[in-house]
Amino acid sequence: NGLISVSWGAERLDLFWIGPEGQLMHRGWINGGWLVDEDLGGELKDPPAVTAWAENQMEVFALPDGQLYNRYWDGKAWHDWESLGGELTGQPAVSSWSADRIDVFATGRDGMLWHRWWNGTEWVPWRQEPAAALE
Repeated sequence: NGLISVSWGAERLDLFWIGPEGQLMHRGWINGGWLVDEDLGGELKDPPAVTAWAENQMEVFALPDGQLYNRYWDGKAWHDWESLGGELTGQPAVSSWSADRIDVFATGRDGMLWHRWWNGTEWVPWRQEPAAALE
């Protein structure tokens, strides 16, 4: 069910996948060993997307019901799932170039490319990108 990985620092890896009941699962590698699997909840149908925006900071995105949801690690704890809306389908794509910028892309139900980003203060509303329909 679509294994996704991210690294936010030297000798650190984080793996995410969909568990047997549709929940988001997580396992981290640190100090030469794997941590215990962690159930992060949710009801995912398609693989998530994940990015790290700084050391010990990462965010996971998923489309369980046609809306984008995110859940993030702040270095101490996972924050609850939060809806970022949209009328979307499939697997999102995400990238970050700093703590003040996270870009999320997803295919809309209309077949067009939609984009939302964190500008360091807030999530900017969804914008349809001027691109041909995604197939």
